[in-house]
Amino acid sequence: MTETPRDPAELEAPYKLQEVLGYTLTEWSRDFAVVEADFTDILKNRQGLLHGGIHALLLDTAMGYAGCYTGQPGVQQNALTLSMTVNYVGQLQGTRLIATGRRTGGGRKVYFAVADVTDDTGARLATATGVFRYRSGPLVGGAS
Repeated sequence: MTETPRDPAELEAPYKLQEVLGYTLTEWSRDFAVVEADFTDILKNRQGLLHGGIHALLLDTAMGYAGCYTGQPGVQQNALTLSMTVNYVGQLQGTRLIATGRRTGGGRKVYFAVADVTDDTGARLATATGVFRYRSGPLVGGAS
């Protein structure tokens, strides 16, 4: 059964790093997440290009959210990245970055995910695979 992504107004509030770098979670449902950012000066490296670390950050964030959807507002599941491989495959053509993450499998403690970053012209910039471990303990806002 496919869930309809939640209204962006219902998504988690930004945390400090999101505020500083200007990226937002724009879609989130079971096994799926989209994180977006405008390409601004703060995201450039010393050559004036998109910094490779921003690709990795957006990919990691999208995969992390994709595996942690609970479907219950106020109940938060968290995970830690165990490993991530990033492949840089293209150059930015547009002005907006769009990272799409998908949980591809796993179990009670560990899950696997894939993601890609495209821009608003459809150019593919980077891909990633990742392995994540769910954090133990009670879910924030609910029972374990």
